[in-house]
Amino acid sequence: MRLGRDTHTTEALPGERIAKIIARSGLCSRRDAERLIEAGRVSLNGRRLDTPAVNVTPSDKILVDGKALPLAEPSRLWRYHKPKGRVTTHRDPQGRPTVFEALPPEMPRVISVGRLDFNTEGLLLLTNDGDLARHLEAPATGWLRRYRVRARGQVTQSALDALGGGFEVDGVRYGPIEAKLDRQQGANSWLTIGLREGKNREVRRILEALGLEVNRLIRLSFGPFMLGDLAPGAVAEVKRKVLADQLGQKETERLGLKQKRSSAAVPSKGGSAPSAEKRPTPARRRQRQK
Repeated sequence: MRLGRDTHTTEALPGERIAKIIARSGLCSRRDAERLIEAGRVSLNGRRLDTPAVNVTPSDKILVDGKALPLAEPSRLWRYHKPKGRVTTHRDPQGRPTVFEALPPEMPRVISVGRLDFNTEGLLLLTNDGDLARHLEAPATGWLRRYRVRARGQVTQSALDALGGGFEVDGVRYGPIEAKLDRQQGANSWLTIGLREGKNREVRRILEALGLEVNRLIRLSFGPFMLGDLAPGAVAEVKRKVLADQLGQKETERLGLKQKRSSAAVPSKGGSAPSAEKRPTPARRRQRQK
């Protein structure tokens, strides 16, 4: 039986798209999972699939090339200091070095939260969960992205202040931008830029419209996550508790990041341990003995 391609029907059914489940297992990307299905290499409950327009539930059995999917890892997030000269893609048609080729071998398969272009450096967030990536990069999240910029040319603080009301370049409207002139150094201006949308080449295009040519662009932070002293090319995992604290209750529960109570906070069978204030100090014990 050929499973239908009616996307409205499948999205109304329980469960999630099969390509999404395969990608979440870490086997491959969602797009590659769709290609595997179209190539006839995926079976569902013993029946070969020829369309990715299928929803599955945890009770369904999925095989790829006759093998069960790897167990899905919990959602994880990493900070990565992207160096200049790498593209944020898994495969580059031009053969340029990619971010993912340079990651430590023990890292699982990850995707980026948004992108940094070839010549931009600094903080890039990486995750093994596509849903988490989409949540973090969505404009609705409203997280500020802060950049350190060196640009050839001069600009006044008053011109930068005007960006606070939004800006339009070549018919593209950009939202409010925080911009501060830090110093002039020879022919260059050093600035700190904060924005919340992160449209393609936004910083470069806006500063070009002000007569500045960006020659160095470093992302310092993405929402609450900071580049800090992370060395170029280095990667550091965000602690699970920190991630849960930043996402809010709804998203934390959806991703299964709810923190377990510490064993120290669980009363023993004999009742709660006395607090530090209630424990008798040596001085109090001596007083009682008197």
